[in-house]
Amino acid sequence: MENDIQIKEGLFSNEALNRYSSPDKIQDHLLEQYKIYFESADRISSRRQSANSFFVTINTALIALTGYVCLGSDAAHGPYWLVGLSGVILSYMWYRLIRSYRDLNSAKFKVIHEIEAHLPISPFDAEWEAVGRGKNRKLYLPFTHIEIYVPWIFLILHITTFIRSFPWEIASNISCFS
Repeated sequence: MENDIQIKEGLFSNEALNRYSSPDKIQDHLLEQYKIYFESADRISSRRQSANSFFVTINTALIALTGYVCLGSDAAHGPYWLVGLSGVILSYMWYRLIRSYRDLNSAKFKVIHEIEAHLPISPFDAEWEAVGRGKNRKLYLPFTHIEIYVPWIFLILHITTFIRSFPWEIASNISCFS
């Protein structure tokens, strides 16, 4: 609730509103800024989708490469553990990026809802209400709740590759005190 008050105060400062000569000018500028702000939220979603496509492609290529090169080989050898390790790192970065986009989108839609409170209609707030404000999974399951599991699936595959291909016998013979 306190955060909502801070958002409102940040958006609608009396100092800025007092500069306008008429309420019509305020409404016109508010509507224009709303359009621009909504477009920026839409661009975030597009960038998020592009990032997901990039990470799916890279992770799939790493898994396919490892599977192809190791095909038919009983003993894992070579630097495949580095591929597994890099896949683990990429998957974790992807997971963190998804969370970052989720948080940014949440903030953007809080601002959009606040701006809509000062416009004649509030379509996004009405839509959010129609899906139970995200609390009823039968009405709405946020994309993030599904999307967040994909990096973990790749993470498990990469950890498996790492464990199976790491030269454990060499590592166990290395002593720090010799």
